[in-house]
Amino acid sequence: MPLISEFPALPGFYQLLFLHIEPISTVMPAVMAWSFPGAAWFHHELIPDGTPVPAALSNPRTTMAIWQLGNCYLLLGLISTFVFRAVRDALPANPVAQERILGASFTALALADVTHILWSFVGLPAELKYDFARWNPMTHGNITFVVFLLSMRLAWFLGIGRTRFYFGQPRAAAIHAGKKSS
Repeated sequence: MPLISEFPALPGFYQLLFLHIEPISTVMPAVMAWSFPGAAWFHHELIPDGTPVPAALSNPRTTMAIWQLGNCYLLLGLISTFVFRAVRDALPANPVAQERILGASFTALALADVTHILWSFVGLPAELKYDFARWNPMTHGNITFVVFLLSMRLAWFLGIGRTRFYFGQPRAAAIHAGKKSS
């Protein structure tokens, strides 16, 4: 198993978060939507309202949409876990290349974070939008946790708690450093 030092572009807490916690947090909703507690529960929990969970969804289109949403969650988790590990394992001595690939992935994920937060918030009824105490775990997962993930991606780009090898470096120096370590 590679050591943390072999992944200088994703050190310490960033590695724990983006290589382990985030993939688990995106695969779990897929499993929950597909099996237990199931699509009806998943659909019901999207907007907290205190009513009992229906036994089943009455519309097969809604069930299919929830299952497909589960597939999207699974895809995010698999990309993070397999691509980030491939970057670590294939480029252990090239932190510039590691950072460029991670940065491209983090850019796409950050844009998805923004739209996920936006549409999750916009979709809430007006009386729930700012009543955080009434939000359920699903709402906090879709908004609060994704705000945290976005904040950590932005902190990574800013170089907080890590050495930057490409982003934030003069372009010629970053490219030259990448060629030297190849």
